[in-house]
Amino acid sequence: MGKVRVSNIKVYANHGCLKEETIIGSNYQVNVEVDADLKKASQTDELSKTVDYVHINYIVKEEMSIPSKLLEHVAQRILNRIFVEIPIAKKVKVAVSKINPPIGGDVQEVTIILKSKR
Repeated sequence: MGKVRVSNIKVYANHGCLKEETIIGSNYQVNVEVDADLKKASQTDELSKTVDYVHINYIVKEEMSIPSKLLEHVAQRILNRIFVEIPIAKKVKVAVSKINPPIGGDVQEVTIILKSKR
């Protein structure tokens, strides 16, 4: 087994329960880890045998562009698409962070982490 980690994907998106959040938007950061059997990729040097991190970035950006009330919902959509579109993915961890959330305090970020496996 191996792991492909895509760290600190920065996205501007319109998520939140408050109407202002969906209108104004804010900054987010997404981290994705995918566990998969990378032995064939290491032996063949073929992109089709690994977890393509460009594809992961594409999935994240597409799903983050769809407004949601909850970060949990966005993270679950990202998980679902990775399992559908990347057949060798065995285990996936997605962390979605809202930078400077509007919660009435000096908070750097709020992070939702979801994990799933086949």
